[in-house]
Amino acid sequence: MAQVPMSSEQGVHGLPEHIRGFALMHVAMRRDARRLTGVAAAVDASTGPAVATWWSMVRGAIDWHHHSEDEVLWPQLRRQVRGFAAREATIRGDHDALDAAMEAVSVALTPRGIKGLTVAATRFSTVLHDHLRAEEAFVFPVFTEDLTPQEYQAIERRVVATAPGRVMAYIQPWMFDGADRRVVADIGATIPTPVRLLGSTVLRWRYERMVAPVRSLI
Repeated sequence: MAQVPMSSEQGVHGLPEHIRGFALMHVAMRRDARRLTGVAAAVDASTGPAVATWWSMVRGAIDWHHHSEDEVLWPQLRRQVRGFAAREATIRGDHDALDAAMEAVSVALTPRGIKGLTVAATRFSTVLHDHLRAEEAFVFPVFTEDLTPQEYQAIERRVVATAPGRVMAYIQPWMFDGADRRVVADIGATIPTPVRLLGSTVLRWRYERMVAPVRSLI
């Protein structure tokens, strides 16, 4: 019987525990792509600035995530996992396409570009979903078959350490937005206590204020 590919498209419960944090970022990206396409037609001159502020944080998180892959994660896996470079080649160029799609959304969230937001949001969603599906198909088996949980977690710590302060303050409440409480508890247990408490209080309140205008348009 053919093995079902691992994916976060239906959530992270079926994935090994040590890769759920990585997968939950992909869940958050898809969620916000849905939000963007859901509000695009309703955004106007009065609501545009708040949506643009929210989008700048979403874009910053995605931008850091995929550039940390290019600069830290993929190079380390090339050194550590035989044959990884050939597998990585299946998505080469995807991040450039994603950058272009995100830039189009940013342009559309300016007063002059607002009429193009629906098209830009739809394009971004398509590019993002296609990329995440392709990436997970090749990298989740690497994380779970070619690395031990301890080896993966050591690399993940190096990746997380590259996050700029603005992104670091955003990603915990962003990842946990809408996530199952059991998943939040499991992943939260791996986060240092002071960071976890800050993320679940002050940073979450700040996040909720930022996303509220977007939710109100859906």
